[in-house]
Amino acid sequence: MPKAADLKKGTIIEQDGQLLLVRNIDVRSPSSRGANTLYRVTFMNIQKKQKIEQTLIGTDFLKEADCTRTMLQFLFKDDQFYHFMDTEDYNQYSLSVEELDEAAGFLVDGQEGVLGMLFEDNLIGIELPTTVNLKVVETSPAIKGASASARTKPATLETGLVVQVPEYLEQGEVIKINTASARFSSRA
Repeated sequence: MPKAADLKKGTIIEQDGQLLLVRNIDVRSPSSRGANTLYRVTFMNIQKKQKIEQTLIGTDFLKEADCTRTMLQFLFKDDQFYHFMDTEDYNQYSLSVEELDEAAGFLVDGQEGVLGMLFEDNLIGIELPTTVNLKVVETSPAIKGASASARTKPATLETGLVVQVPEYLEQGEVIKINTASARFSSRA
């Protein structure tokens, strides 16, 4: 049973017979002595497709849902769904745009290394790899003589995601993006 302090995005817990997927965690440390760190957690109720917010303290125990985890490959996206395939038994699963939420900006056709969470043989969520390689499709021209300083510029990636990148990067380059923070990591 994980504590609230151990929660991560993408974790699925069971509460009052409902499956809740952790969407976001906001950590607040109070300034007074002896006060507990508060975790404001945004869940999505998987069955009802509802957003739920709760404030927990670090020592609250939660019941992790009994989900099967399997490696998936992202196949393609159509108008309403993202389609995945189990790399072991070739079963195919789909998730809607609403179910994927922010993860959709990190998925390119044929991408492997996606961890799928199955509950009663239904795909209920995914965990992305730590970093993904994405191609820069639009950005301002590289500045000659730019150093690897903290100066950045916006770049649109092949999935439509917009991130800040160093000034020296050009259109067409492939870069690594950290999926947890949606930030530039390095050149691929």
